[in-house]
Amino acid sequence: MPEFSAPQSFTIAEDASAVDSVFAHAAADPTLVVYKRKIGGRWTDVTAAEFAAQVTAVAKGLIALGVQQGDRVALMSATRYEWPLVDFAIWAAGGVTVPIYETSSAEQVRWILEDSAAIDLVVENATHAATVKAVAAEATALRGVYQIEASDGGRGVVEELTELGAEVPDSEVRARVAALKSSDPATLIYTSGTTGRPKGCQLTHSNLIAESKGILDSSLGTLLKTPGVSTLMFLPMAHVLARAVSIASFDAGAALGHTSDIPNLVPTFGEFRPDFILSVPRVFEKVYNSARAKAHGEGKGKIFDAAAETAIAWSEAQDKGGPGLVLKAKHALFDKLVFSKLRAALGGKCQLAISGGAPLGARLGHFFRGIGITIYEGYGLTETSAAFAVNTIGEQKVGSVGKPLAGNSVRIADDGEILLSGPVVFGGYWRNENATADAIENGWFHTGDLGSVDQDGYITITGRKKEIIVTAGGKNVSPAQLEDHLRAHPLISQAIVVGDQQPFIGALITIDADALPAWNERNGKPAGTTVKDLLTDADLTAEIDEAVAEANKLVSHAEAIKKFRVLPVDFTEETGELTPTMKLKRNVVHDSFADDIAAIYAK
Repeated sequence: MPEFSAPQSFTIAEDASAVDSVFAHAAADPTLVVYKRKIGGRWTDVTAAEFAAQVTAVAKGLIALGVQQGDRVALMSATRYEWPLVDFAIWAAGGVTVPIYETSSAEQVRWILEDSAAIDLVVENATHAATVKAVAAEATALRGVYQIEASDGGRGVVEELTELGAEVPDSEVRARVAALKSSDPATLIYTSGTTGRPKGCQLTHSNLIAESKGILDSSLGTLLKTPGVSTLMFLPMAHVLARAVSIASFDAGAALGHTSDIPNLVPTFGEFRPDFILSVPRVFEKVYNSARAKAHGEGKGKIFDAAAETAIAWSEAQDKGGPGLVLKAKHALFDKLVFSKLRAALGGKCQLAISGGAPLGARLGHFFRGIGITIYEGYGLTETSAAFAVNTIGEQKVGSVGKPLAGNSVRIADDGEILLSGPVVFGGYWRNENATADAIENGWFHTGDLGSVDQDGYITITGRKKEIIVTAGGKNVSPAQLEDHLRAHPLISQAIVVGDQQPFIGALITIDADALPAWNERNGKPAGTTVKDLLTDADLTAEIDEAVAEANKLVSHAEAIKKFRVLPVDFTEETGELTPTMKLKRNVVHDSFADDIAAIYAK
């Protein structure tokens, strides 16, 4: 089995925790700017001393609520300053944070609250509170729900908990922090499984510390630890990637800003002017596609396309001895005409970007490196505390996902599956011994991904064994729940959810031949009308649309089916799409109906 191990460069003390850096910064450099908050339209600095005081105040409120060491406290909010504040406060009170995506459906919220036995829940606003109210009765351990945004003239959770904990001594928080062990669970992050029911991935303080140290011990850490650097976090903080990089950036002393206003991301970049950004491939694709569309709309399409090809060629030349004189001259010209404007779209100061959550693609990677913003692609899962491997400054191989972070090892099984071990790898799923046993064997985590590792340690992803779909935005989607619900409709025979590395989720749907005659009669269609005759029929489209809408109620907006395509034929065992037990052979369907899948995503 091919294998590569990265040397261990750090140790983690038994009494270390992920919240330690909050108080370490405050003691060592109280005026250090650790966050930037947008208040009244202006970005306002938050110092290490101010943040530590706020964390302590909120932690005291949680203690006053009765949160004990090891209790689970859930957090459901979009990306904003209060997210890390509450997260660190939960740890400072000795608790375990259970993140919930703010886009989660009521059913998803119900399951996470019930399975985690969270005793308290912090939500962002009244809309989230209403979602929770619909399912709170089934979450028997849940005692209270608190809002970040005050409603009806009331107080937000920060003010409420600060007042509630006013009589709790600071020494109680210090005692709770001192009692934490690096082996204690820090967070339960629920990740989609092939059955459609999310599993609670239990990450310890040690896992999160190892992730942070691994990033900071790489050459990327050189930038993160440079005095005065900042980054704007806009990915969902419930996603392990945003959370881990935020912790590493905070540990390094970089200033973090937050926004969830994705439509206005470019102007926000201009205001904040980050030195580096973390994103998913979809955002980089949008930057490229928007710039190209604008150029073509202004009659400058040929210039932009020529500039793009030059950027890619210039980047590729970096790996082959460097560009020649002609390419250098073209690159210098287009830098003034095109590339400088693209860099300005990211704030003008951005030195590099980190990409994860889904494959970036070599062409896009070369394009951005060619315009002067190198994207360092990484690889990891929730079960590996986010990044397991990443390309770094001076050690980059475009098209790969980089080398393992310090102390981690990768092995390629005989069937091509990627196996991982090391300090960032989790110990198991919450209250799910069977799933843990399936995932971890002899100390190696089975990723379900296929790939290779070269002699220098660079990992390349070639495919996926598991059925989880990863969209271009990095969202993990389990197709089973949607497909099962659709197949329950009397008119639908089979459904397959698609969207891997695509901007949204789609579906291919087949019609039950036995149910079609009765449907034709009910809807006034001529006897003998076939599915092929009905592919553009408004009545059929409306009925399938309604079935899709019902299925979408089970999942979040990001996981919902946005477009579907009805096929003129059904899947059968004879034609190879189904097994003898009527299970879908996804690879066969994808091959046989590639044109139909492509049509879903055609512009």
